[in-house]
Amino acid sequence: MNALKIISPGPFTTVQDLGRFGFQQFGVPPCGMLDKRAGRLANILAGNDESCAVLEFTFMGAQMDVLDDMVLAVAGADMGLTVNGRPCRNWAAHRVRPGDRIAMGAADKGCRAYLALSGGIEVPEVMGSRSTYIGARIGGIDGRLAAAGDVIQRAAAQGGDCLRELPGQWIPDHPDEMVLRAVPGPQDAYFDKGLEIFFNSVFTITDKANRMGYRLAGTAVELKPGMPRSIISEPSLPGGVQIPEDGQPIVLLAEQTVGGYAKIATVISTDLDRLAQGVPGNRIRFEKVTLAQAHRIYREAAEEFEEIRKADMGVKSPAAMGNEFFNHPVFRQRIEKYMIQI
Repeated sequence: MNALKIISPGPFTTVQDLGRFGFQQFGVPPCGMLDKRAGRLANILAGNDESCAVLEFTFMGAQMDVLDDMVLAVAGADMGLTVNGRPCRNWAAHRVRPGDRIAMGAADKGCRAYLALSGGIEVPEVMGSRSTYIGARIGGIDGRLAAAGDVIQRAAAQGGDCLRELPGQWIPDHPDEMVLRAVPGPQDAYFDKGLEIFFNSVFTITDKANRMGYRLAGTAVELKPGMPRSIISEPSLPGGVQIPEDGQPIVLLAEQTVGGYAKIATVISTDLDRLAQGVPGNRIRFEKVTLAQAHRIYREAAEEFEEIRKADMGVKSPAAMGNEFFNHPVFRQRIEKYMIQI
């Protein structure tokens, strides 16, 4: 069913789901949401299965007309969502009606926002996924960026029309400086002093940052003397950190299948969501962890996500909140301000 008509698409808006797997040997990368945690949470807030397709906005959101009664939710970078000019919370679901106008602007903090519609965005599956891969023009909306005039379809809602919002303790901030945990290897033997430089330097995200990877700038990471400048091209995975000839690291992301530069380390999968929210100029440091530590961090993140799944995220009316509402600091401040005025 028709859900949204795009008036202004934003600079880089695509349909993404959790990804397309099993085809890298044919040169087809996994693609999918770069910040999977935010995309999955947008779906949960909209009452969907976490694997439903969403719209991924980069740097700036879109303007869209609503064509159907539904619930929508936005998570990730705050792009100032409004409905008919009324500001609406990020990390929360909102009910919209036909004729409403949705507008989003530039990201205040972070880089990518995710819009989920109740029922999930309906586009044809290609190789088991609805994700857009622009390099091969497959998936999403005819394998391309969203454009003005596109009509976004959605499936029938399965999760009811309950409005949900994510409790504040689980909403991430998007700081200008981040620490990414990384396991040395698989070609860490190509480096000696280069490893010390890599794990003890501050790098800056350059403007060469996209869904394939983020190129960083900083102190050059040198190869060990006598080591070849490159390796025989081999399969690559999201998180691999390549060191090209100029010594400036490249962190690979979701649209890369092979590479011929030595990889000094691999950023753990748990931290890739935070990297996906990085913008040019943000600073990055790498912290060395072992494979066992990476597995423990992954389990802890999975346990936290399970806790979120089980949490009561239903939006409560003031009456239902009772004393919790009347004792809320914001409510108390407003009452005190009102009392002073009278």
